[in-house]
Amino acid sequence: MGEKIKMFGALAFIGVIGFLLGIAANFVYFKALPTITKIFPMIIGMDWVMWGIVGGFLAVVCCLIYAYLP
Repeated sequence: MGEKIKMFGALAFIGVIGFLLGIAANFVYFKALPTITKIFPMIIGMDWVMWGIVGGFLAVVCCLIYAYLP
């Protein structure tokens, strides 16, 4: 019985993390990104810079999720 509770807890934890990441992605896309593009139009115009930033952020988030799993 205790093992099923642990599995449910881990699944719920991953679900909550995904929910929070979705909120963060929405905020970045609709609030932060337009502001950043106004401030730094030349940097944001380069696709590889933006994809590099997004990839680095996702890599850190995935590592943190993996580190905190039981």
